[in-house]
Amino acid sequence: MDLFIKIAMLIVFFGSMIGVGVYCRKHATDVNGFVLGGRSVGPWLTAFAYGTSYFSAVVFVGYAGQFGWKYGIAATWIGIANALLGSLLAWVVLGRRTRVMTRHLDSATMPQFFGQRFCSKSLKIYSSIIIFIFLIPYTASLYNGLSRLFGMAFDIPYWVCVAAMAVLTGIYVIAGGYMATAVNDFIQGIIMLVGIVAVVAAVLNSKGGFIASLDGLARIPQVDATTGTEVANGTPGVFASFFGPDPINLLGVMILTSLGTWGLPQMVQKFYAIKSEKSISKGTVISTVFATVVAGGSYFLGGFGRLFSDEIDIAKNGYDSIIPTMLSKLPSFLIAVVIILVLSASMSTLSSLVLTSSSTLTLDFIKGTVKKEMKEKSQLFIMRVLIVVFILISALIAIIQYNSNISFIAQLMGVSWGALAGAFLAPFLYGLYWKKATKLACFINFTFSSVVMILNTVLRDCFPKILQSPINAGAFCMLVGMILVPLISLVSKAPDKETTDKIFSCYERTVVVSVKDSIGQEISKEN
Repeated sequence: MDLFIKIAMLIVFFGSMIGVGVYCRKHATDVNGFVLGGRSVGPWLTAFAYGTSYFSAVVFVGYAGQFGWKYGIAATWIGIANALLGSLLAWVVLGRRTRVMTRHLDSATMPQFFGQRFCSKSLKIYSSIIIFIFLIPYTASLYNGLSRLFGMAFDIPYWVCVAAMAVLTGIYVIAGGYMATAVNDFIQGIIMLVGIVAVVAAVLNSKGGFIASLDGLARIPQVDATTGTEVANGTPGVFASFFGPDPINLLGVMILTSLGTWGLPQMVQKFYAIKSEKSISKGTVISTVFATVVAGGSYFLGGFGRLFSDEIDIAKNGYDSIIPTMLSKLPSFLIAVVIILVLSASMSTLSSLVLTSSSTLTLDFIKGTVKKEMKEKSQLFIMRVLIVVFILISALIAIIQYNSNISFIAQLMGVSWGALAGAFLAPFLYGLYWKKATKLACFINFTFSSVVMILNTVLRDCFPKILQSPINAGAFCMLVGMILVPLISLVSKAPDKETTDKIFSCYERTVVVSVKDSIGQEISKEN
C-alpha cells in the first residue's frame, strides 16, 4: 500500500508536467515565445519561476545538509539572506531596469545583452562560452540529491533516477519552451511550499518538538570542521547559537548564495520575460515570501542534522546523506511528499538551466558566428536539439560523479555559481546603471573569475585556506568584480557617448500612468 501511494503520486505529478508542456506548445512557435514566453508572463508565474530556479535539490539536500551540519541552527541565516538579498533586493535593483533595457536592446539572453550594451560581438561570444562551460557542472549536481531520496524510498539504481528525471524534463521543455517551464514552476513551487512546512514540522516532532530539538542541539559539543574531532574547551551549545561555530565562512556562503543570483543568467533572464510594472511589484513580494519559506525552511531543517549523528556516517556517505537520513523514518505519505518536493525543485531548476544553455549557445554563438544566417525555424530546431545534448551531458557527468565520488553537491554548485556570478554580476549591474562601464572591464572581469574558479578546482591546496572552499572563492570573485569593473573602466578608453546615451535613453522615455499607480504632482485650483 505504501509503495502504491508513492507511485500514484509520481504518476500524477509526471502526467501533469507533460500535460502542461503539450498545452503550452502554442506559445513556443517562434524564438521570442520559446525563450521568453513572448515577454508576457505575469507576476505569479515569474516569481515562482525565479524561486524554483533558485532553490533545487542542491539547496534542500546538499547545502542544507552540509551547512546545517557545520553551522547548526545559524545556517538559517543563509535562508534569510537568500530571501532578502537574493530575492527582495534583486527584484528591486535589477527587475525594472533589466526588463526596460533588454526590451530596448531586443536582447533575449545575457550574452546578447553584453554584446549590444557594450557594442561588442566578442564579448557576446566570450560570455556564451563561459555560460556553456560552467552551467554543465551545476546541471549535473541537480540529479544527485534527488536520486539519493529516490534510492531511500524505492531502492532503485541511481542511473534509473537520473534517466527518468532527464527524459521527463526534456519532454516538457522541448514541447512548450519558457511558458511550459513557468507554468510547471508554479505548480512545483506550490508543492515546495507545502512540502517544506510539513517536513520541518514532522522532523522536529520526531525529536520531541522545537524546544526539545533545540535543547538537544545545544548539548552537542563543538567539533573541528576539518577533522570532525571534539574541540577542547569548545564553546558550549555553539550549534544552537546565534552565529554558530564559524561565522566568517557562514558569511561567505550567504554572499555566494544570495548575491550570486544577481549574476546568474538563468535567474536574471526571468526579468526579461515579465509582463508589466505591476507584475514587477507583485513579483517582488511573492518571490521574497517564497524564498523565506523554502530557503529558510530548508536551512532551518538542516540545522538540526546533528541530532541524527548516531545514524549518519559523514566519512563514508558524505554530507549529501544527512537530509535523506533525517527523512528516512517519516511516514510513507510524507516521504512521498518529500520525493515530489525535491523532484519539483530539481526539475524546475534543470528546465531553467537547459533552456538558458541551449538558447545562449544557439542565439549567441552558432547564429552569426558558426552560421551567418539562420531562419527562425532553424533556430528553434537547434535549441531543441541542444536541450537534449545538455541534458545527456549533465546526466552522464552526474552518473560518473556518483560512481567515483569526485565531489559533493555543494562543491559542484559552488564552482558553477562562483564562476558565473563572479564573471557576470558586476558587468551586468554596472551595465544597467553606469554609462562609463567599458568593454575591457567586462572582458577582464570575465577572465579573472573564470580563471580563479578553474584554478580553485584543480589547484585548491595552493589557495589560502579561507579561499580553498569554492563557496568562498566564488564570493571573493563577486566582491572583487564590484571593485575591478569600475577601476578598469576609469583607466580604459571611455565608450562612445552618443551610443551610450542612446542605449540609456530607454530610461528617459515618458510614460503616462493612472493615479492609482503614481500620485504624481497635484494641480491646485485657484479659488
